[in-house]
Amino acid sequence: MNMNRRRIFTTAAALACVAALAACSKKSTPNLEAGNTAIPGSEQDFTVNVGDRVFFAEDQSTLSPEAQETLRRQAQWLQKYPAVTVQVEGHADERGTREYNIALSARRATAAREFLIAQGVAASRISSIAYGKERPAALCDAEQCWSQNRRAVTVITGGAKTS
Repeated sequence: MNMNRRRIFTTAAALACVAALAACSKKSTPNLEAGNTAIPGSEQDFTVNVGDRVFFAEDQSTLSPEAQETLRRQAQWLQKYPAVTVQVEGHADERGTREYNIALSARRATAAREFLIAQGVAASRISSIAYGKERPAALCDAEQCWSQNRRAVTVITGGAKTS
């Protein structure tokens, strides 16, 4: 291999490593950077800057410390925008019977809803629904997908700013 080709190969390998490291460092936390263009009080503001979902361990409806932190941010945001109403959607992964997953996802939605209420959000502003395994966020037969499907998602149903 001549020196020019070796230099090109080395440069390409180094760039590939940098790209791989950058991909691995992608955050799953809300975007709190100053460059965000979401309108304060909008659905995008809620999703991007606060976080609209919490995740659960397998066969669990107990809120993890990370889930509680996300729900605290949601409660603070909802208190700042008192006209906003939400629905908490409970979800489960594909394993288990339909009936079991509906019940589990209902417990997850209720856990998130009750936490928001305990943080001072009026119960009349929060509804909940259980979808079980009917609306997966990810499709595959592996833990990497199942973990994304074990969730509660807070969806704005009214009162958000649009402009």
